[in-house]
Amino acid sequence: MEDASRGEQDLLRLDRQVCFGLAVAARNVIALYRPLLEPMGLTHPQYLVLLALWERSPRSVGELAEALALDPGTLSPLLKRLESAGLVDRRRVPGNERSLAVTLTAEGRALRARAEQIPPAIVERLGMGLDELEDLRAVLDRVIAASKGG
Repeated sequence: MEDASRGEQDLLRLDRQVCFGLAVAARNVIALYRPLLEPMGLTHPQYLVLLALWERSPRSVGELAEALALDPGTLSPLLKRLESAGLVDRRRVPGNERSLAVTLTAEGRALRARAEQIPPAIVERLGMGLDELEDLRAVLDRVIAASKGG
């Protein structure tokens, strides 16, 4: 059996693939968020949009897309659903009718207080120390930058 004899040297072993490790970790971590977000009526991508808006609101769709590393076409349906839920408003920017500004509503701002419970719950569910998670985030930031070519 030729494949088994390659062992640790086989560069194509599944368990040696960075892409596989990242994909499984991302899927599993996002799944931890689901039971915390569902009572708030949010999906994980919607939560990410709100995180960006809790940092600064209003933001243009382009600014949000850049902050979230999403294509504006992917972001648009998320914003429509958040607007339907009464959490954000989308309005044309005065003087630039091609640009949409996204602003939190009072309900969207109020939801932040409930969302503050999410990060500690995730840390607890992961069973990892905050320092370890911050180190992981720093490594992921380097991977992201390197994968973008910068």
